[in-house]
Amino acid sequence: MNGFDTALFAGKTIVVTGAGRGIGAAVARGFLQTGGRVIAHAGRSLDHAQADLLAGLGDDETSRLTLLTTDLAARDGGERLAGQILDALGGPLDVLVNNAGTMVGRIPAVEVDANAFDAVVDLNVRSVVALTTALLPALKQGGEAEGGAAVVNTSSISAIVGGSPGSSLYSSSKAFISTWTRALARELAPDHVRVNAVSPGTIMTDFHRRYSSQEKLDATAASIPMKRLGTAEDCAPAYLFLSSARLSGYLTGQVIEVNGGQFMG
Repeated sequence: MNGFDTALFAGKTIVVTGAGRGIGAAVARGFLQTGGRVIAHAGRSLDHAQADLLAGLGDDETSRLTLLTTDLAARDGGERLAGQILDALGGPLDVLVNNAGTMVGRIPAVEVDANAFDAVVDLNVRSVVALTTALLPALKQGGEAEGGAAVVNTSSISAIVGGSPGSSLYSSSKAFISTWTRALARELAPDHVRVNAVSPGTIMTDFHRRYSSQEKLDATAASIPMKRLGTAEDCAPAYLFLSSARLSGYLTGQVIEVNGGQFMG
């Protein structure tokens, strides 16, 4: 990845969830291109990973890639994925990137019911907490190595601004992730595990192709100071930065906004 030492993560093991496409795929590729061994959760199937994550990877990079599939929207998805990861690990975990999550759908506030609530919370909150909890012993082992271990969560600009109509559950679930990031950072600091988050703005991935009209995207782009929507490749370097003790060893409990000036906190 441009701008990073190609051996930055050599000898490190990294888990990335939601890595089949979009931001997660760009992040997983970034770790592979900088020498890391990556255990990538590609989603419910490998369909997207074949076209997105694997695109442009060389033999050396794919030799350091393990692909796993699990439905994290299932109530026990986090625990089941954790079992697969622990089987594949065979030792300490250096970096966990909790990226999997989505809006599920635009749900007007008057239509929020128990099923809608469970669908969003199970994917965006419950699975993230369950997976991280199950992997904490391996992360604490990683924390014993020089530089310690790192967790990087994916929040959203919606956690601060509330999102657009129909995204109340999604926005609130991401606000949970931002606050949980800070709480976990404080608790895990003595174990030499840093916890931070990346908060993307409007990034042109399948997420917005599904949930936003072209008219809305054009209006958003025009309102952003940098006059364009972001890309997955715009976001990936922030994850690598926060994962590297060499680059960000004194950062923990932070939520980094990546949005082209769309929100300035």
